[in-house]
Amino acid sequence: MSREVEDIFREAGAVLEGHFELTSGLHSPVYWEKFKVLSSPRHTEELCRIIARHFASQALDAVAGPTVGGVILAFEVARQLGTRAVYAEQAGDGRDFRRGLTINPGDRVLVVDDVLTTGGSVLEVVRAVERHGGEVASVAVLVDRSAGGLAQIDGHAVFSCLTVSAVTYPPDQCPLCAQGIPLTRLGSSQPPSP
Repeated sequence: MSREVEDIFREAGAVLEGHFELTSGLHSPVYWEKFKVLSSPRHTEELCRIIARHFASQALDAVAGPTVGGVILAFEVARQLGTRAVYAEQAGDGRDFRRGLTINPGDRVLVVDDVLTTGGSVLEVVRAVERHGGEVASVAVLVDRSAGGLAQIDGHAVFSCLTVSAVTYPPDQCPLCAQGIPLTRLGSSQPPSP
């Protein structure tokens, strides 16, 4: 299955090579541009089907994802599971549910996200669910860049459609910077590259 998932990303041109600053601030020679995949309804449906099948036997009340990429995934996984989708937006130092979307006390929630590197945005969604009295049933991501190093986030198991070993460096220890290779900033939270 993982080969099939990687093929989807490669077919979409979503695996980029160079020198990238990730949302986490870390640097990497590989960038997984999930929006190249998420812009294809067929690919998005296929990837979300993997997640939905994995969690089909669980009683879930909602699927929650962080804005921006997690919105598409939460919607499609929830659609396939026949439940509702909610989206956690930036709110101060974390995330919260807005626009009339909420988690009810006791709701069992699957948290989804696109690419997992450090788990920061997933953890923010987990904490938002718990703040509202919901129970996080599990976490699911399209790509786990940590090579399985984040098998759990805040005590919640992580399921990934694809697990890869992607090298990352703190900026002050980045050999790509030392070689003078230009840094590319992609993603909605990054300022554009010069």
